[in-house]
Amino acid sequence: MFRLALSLNEGELEAFQRYADLLQRWSGAINLVARSTLGDVWRRHFLDSAQLVELVGNSDGTWVDLGSGAGFPGLVVAILAKRRFPDMSVTLIEADQRKAAFLRSVSRETSTPVRIIADRVERVPPLGARIVSARAFAPLPDLLDHASRHLAPGGVCLFPKGRNFRSEIERARKEWHFTCEAIPSRVEDDAAILKIGEIERA
Repeated sequence: MFRLALSLNEGELEAFQRYADLLQRWSGAINLVARSTLGDVWRRHFLDSAQLVELVGNSDGTWVDLGSGAGFPGLVVAILAKRRFPDMSVTLIEADQRKAAFLRSVSRETSTPVRIIADRVERVPPLGARIVSARAFAPLPDLLDHASRHLAPGGVCLFPKGRNFRSEIERARKEWHFTCEAIPSRVEDDAAILKIGEIERA
């Protein structure tokens, strides 16, 4: 199902299988994802992350993923971008040194070019990203604060959010002006991907 949904070639399928194997192995030592989701990695994490790629069209420039954790969505994006967006670079920001080591391992063993910054998001100099993503990292008002530092003029944010996304948007609008399109998730009922642009503090 995952392969058909994304039209993966053999190399991409092998990369995701290797990624899944590493996730299982490393999860015994560090908390990368909720253990209840390890049996559903392909849908719950890979497909959930991969659906963001379909929202950007042809792309160059930089994609920056905030608080990458186990690599969702940023490292999944990087695997898919190798063939689809060869002129796009992907940067992952992850403060936890053990998780950053995991990201480096997946990058190396899947031959996926990616820049990994092992530091807190607020300490990283502005990166001028065309796309900023984050999944399960922070409430939307805080995400917009972080993203606005790293987003290039005309860039967009892609934030997967759960069923409470509408209330997060309402809270964020008390502090920020922004455009927002809520795109229904293909993976989780009542969830959405928030496509946000033109961010300005209120």
